Amino acid sequence: MADKRDYYEVLGVSKTATDAEIKKAFRVLAKKYHPDMNPGDKEAEAKFKEAQEAYAVLSDAEKRKQYDQFGHAAFDGGAGGAGGFDFSGMDMGDIFGDIFGDFFGGGSRRRGNDGPMKGQNLRTSVRITFEEAVFGCEKEIEMVLKDECQKCHGTGAKPGTTPETCPKCGGKGKVVFTQQSFFGTVQNVQTCPDCGGSGKMIKDKCPDCRGTGYISNKKKIQVSIPAGIDNGQSVRIREKGEPGINGGPRGDLLVEVVVSRHPIFQRQDMNIYSTVPISFAQAALGGEVRINTVDGDVLYEVKAGTQTDTRIRLKGKGVPSLRNKAVRGDHYVTLVVQVPASLNAEAKEALRKFDEVTGNTLKKSAEGTGTAEKPKKKKGFMDKIKESLDDI
Repeated sequence: MADKRDYYEVLGVSKTATDAEIKKAFRVLAKKYHPDMNPGDKEAEAKFKEAQEAYAVLSDAEKRKQYDQFGHAAFDGGAGGAGGFDFSGMDMGDIFGDIFGDFFGGGSRRRGNDGPMKGQNLRTSVRITFEEAVFGCEKEIEMVLKDECQKCHGTGAKPGTTPETCPKCGGKGKVVFTQQSFFGTVQNVQTCPDCGGSGKMIKDKCPDCRGTGYISNKKKIQVSIPAGIDNGQSVRIREKGEPGINGGPRGDLLVEVVVSRHPIFQRQDMNIYSTVPISFAQAALGGEVRINTVDGDVLYEVKAGTQTDTRIRLKGKGVPSLRNKAVRGDHYVTLVVQVPASLNAEAKEALRKFDEVTGNTLKKSAEGTGTAEKPKKKKGFMDKIKESLDDI
């Protein structure tokens, strides 16, 4: 079987890997490449079979010993090996029991249905302004949350009745099914389709919650947005998610923050960036310029001779750190010299006089234009013939 890859390489583990490491590596590959997660993908199916075969060998102490000694030949009758072994009937329930819930909608949290389990997390979003992101704020959002039904106390059954054990799964919440694979029959596990993984069946449903065990209500929730939060980050509110199962705690509410664009400021990490226009006179002679910051306007002394695109730094005028709001970034301002689009006659004359005493660039440009040689016209074929005839 020279075309087969090394089983350790297939699972991505070393030859000294423990049983737990091998099992963990196979669980990741099985979840990634299982045909139910990749319908119609032949390449994924092949990788799944390859990983399944590798795990079947390396998870068995005796087979792993044979493989370490003889390689693939141990199972094809060569190199004095065992002459092969049968993959059929191999029980993968221990592995797939942890991951098949995700494939069929139950989630791995369905394990141990008798014990308390934390409820699912909920997600929502809230929009805030640029300034609110910098300094933090309080927001109120409205959510539809589930609460335990007061009439049936979360059982979903009509008062006076109790849920019955699911006959299909026997109360386990999972059913085992067999699947023909490349190398035999494999047993897999999925969430019970009849009870949805709860292990219970309700014949007489509670009239208030209609058998769900929960009542949905709109609630207003206060969200504290910390100073320095950035667009796309989330605030976690403990135990404002879905109710727990079998007495478990509620899940959490994750509120994603969407920061509106600012007309002047841009942000990168803890620093703020903006552009401020200055006049030619301010750039040439210097003077005060008013700059907008998140803390309000500040006056900055522009140095004489400042060139356009000069960047200045306003220390400590940026965004606070999420960990310590006393620590702030900086505000970087790019000064752009504005050229007036229209001038009156007096301003034009003043500018010409200014140019005369600072290099007379206008006159030099005009002189340069008048003395410039015109490009010679390229001679064509007929021109060359005419020159030849003139020389005769």
